[in-house]
Amino acid sequence: MKINEVIDEFFVYLTVEKGDSKATLDTYQDDMDKFVEFMHNPDISELSKNDVTDFVSYLSSLGLKTSTIIRRTTTVRSFYRFLNKNQLIDVSLIGVHMPKAEKHLPVVLSYEELETLLDCLNLEKPSEIRDKAMLETMYASGLRVSELLNLEMGNVNAEKGYLKVLGKGNKERIIPIGDFALEYLVKYIDKVRQKNVGYRSKYLFLNTRGGVISRQYFWKQIKKYAARANIEVEISPHTLRHSFATHLLENGANIKQVQEMLGHAKIETTQIYTHISTKRILSVYDKYMSDD
Repeated sequence: MKINEVIDEFFVYLTVEKGDSKATLDTYQDDMDKFVEFMHNPDISELSKNDVTDFVSYLSSLGLKTSTIIRRTTTVRSFYRFLNKNQLIDVSLIGVHMPKAEKHLPVVLSYEELETLLDCLNLEKPSEIRDKAMLETMYASGLRVSELLNLEMGNVNAEKGYLKVLGKGNKERIIPIGDFALEYLVKYIDKVRQKNVGYRSKYLFLNTRGGVISRQYFWKQIKKYAARANIEVEISPHTLRHSFATHLLENGANIKQVQEMLGHAKIETTQIYTHISTKRILSVYDKYMSDD
């Protein structure tokens, strides 16, 4: 039986049993097409562990990104597991080495860049009052984009100055929010949201039609404000979260507390921000030494 004859069954399995989305399946299809092309569509009885190892080497020789090689190889490994599970082959992939994922430090804005970004909004426009409140809230609390957009009116305690956030794994956490961000949040609620057609909505931040703001819209708005503020580095909504964490650590915050505020399950995830802080400090030191 040729690989192509089994792939349809593999994709039925991914759709029905694993519930993968169409976008994910399209990516897997592309990965499998590359593997079949590399292998010249052999009979599945001919598949071996060495084929996967050779496929990794082949992808590496093309100069592909490590993340792409890992993804394509992971798809092929899933295909092998499917074949093994259905007793179509008996091939162990133990010992097949994957390339190490590239580690990229997140982009973090300097204090000056962040201040320029937050101060460039036109507070004569209702939409920019809202966006100002969103940006200030995100930087002051380190929320994920999804957490920010899904904040509900009942999640804000303006009197005591904290937000109640439902994060990954439906884990709830309480995050303090400073007076500065709270000022713009209250201003948005009182002067803009109250006049929105969807003011009865449970969600805090609303678009002009009264609906929930999409990730794509918020991403575009941040790009617009970054260009207005002449910020040259490529930023995204998550940049504010990265900046929040890094600036806290640079100012002596306890890493365990930062972990809790960010909602990280593992402290290792938070520790990447200590590397950013060290890198930033060293870059200042190097500049000082070169100017001396």
